[in-house]
Amino acid sequence: MRKVLSVIAAMLIGVTAQAATSYTVKIVYDGASASVLIPTEVSNYVTCTSGTSSHVVLEQSSTADDNPGEIIYNLSGSSEDGELLFTGDYKATFQLNGVTLTNPASSAIHIKDGKRIKISMVNETVSTLTDGTTDEDSKGCLHIKGHTEFVGKGTLNIVSNIRHAIYSKEYVELKNCTVNIKGAKKDGIHCQQYFRMISGVVNISNVEDEGIQVELKGETPTAGSETEDEDTGNFYMTGGELSITNVGDKCIKTYGTISYTGGTQNFDLTNVMENATTGISGISAKASGDGVIYDLSGRRVSKSQSMKGVYIIKKDGKTQKILFK
Repeated sequence: MRKVLSVIAAMLIGVTAQAATSYTVKIVYDGASASVLIPTEVSNYVTCTSGTSSHVVLEQSSTADDNPGEIIYNLSGSSEDGELLFTGDYKATFQLNGVTLTNPASSAIHIKDGKRIKISMVNETVSTLTDGTTDEDSKGCLHIKGHTEFVGKGTLNIVSNIRHAIYSKEYVELKNCTVNIKGAKKDGIHCQQYFRMISGVVNISNVEDEGIQVELKGETPTAGSETEDEDTGNFYMTGGELSITNVGDKCIKTYGTISYTGGTQNFDLTNVMENATTGISGISAKASGDGVIYDLSGRRVSKSQSMKGVYIIKKDGKTQKILFK
């Protein structure tokens, strides 16, 4: 019986491995050209319109009723004049498998997909991305439209010569991997909704604006929680090691709040800015005098003896965060 179960388990593992391979599109850069291998299993969903050019253009077209599930895109090789431009509407994983990619004109990788995008650094590999200086519409060397999750146990080096090193239109989460941002004309990491570092190593240096900036998608920040963080503008660090040096402005700038509950912070903890939309920085133990009171969602409230928690008070043209106990 035990032997039968072992055989079944081996068969299931084989099927899983085969499925993973079947759903992986391989992109190999080689100087001025690139080869794109699209497996038969996903050939109805992925189209390459760039031929053998090193400026690879891929489109993933699916519908809710007709899609193969998550497709993996594996990038390897090297090009000093190449890029990946991707469009799609479903979750996708991009494996950086020791790829070295420079685009003299624009983003090295531009992912126009508003769903969850996983950037996976293959174990023990080093990938390097560098962008150009001519495309003023480029928002980052690594430009992603959707939710961005950095994972894996490899290393990613990034240099941006035009704007941000990493730009995500939605949240950024990072664990296990190593990210070295070695220069940017704007921010090292620029994202919206929230930023969360769970583990891994991030080194940011030689950026001309903020090390990390977290914007809002909504008009006012919400308090956020462990399960609902979208539109908070918050920064969370629960583990890992974050080093930020030689920045043009703030090490960290958020439109919400900054929270360190773990990990190692190797930067000037005083060179940060919270609540950039209102200019609020820090929390006072109590309010001094009257003023207009708002909750953290921006709603005006009336002061009462039962108030507890953090509120925003505006008085005499100044805004302050107050802790009521």
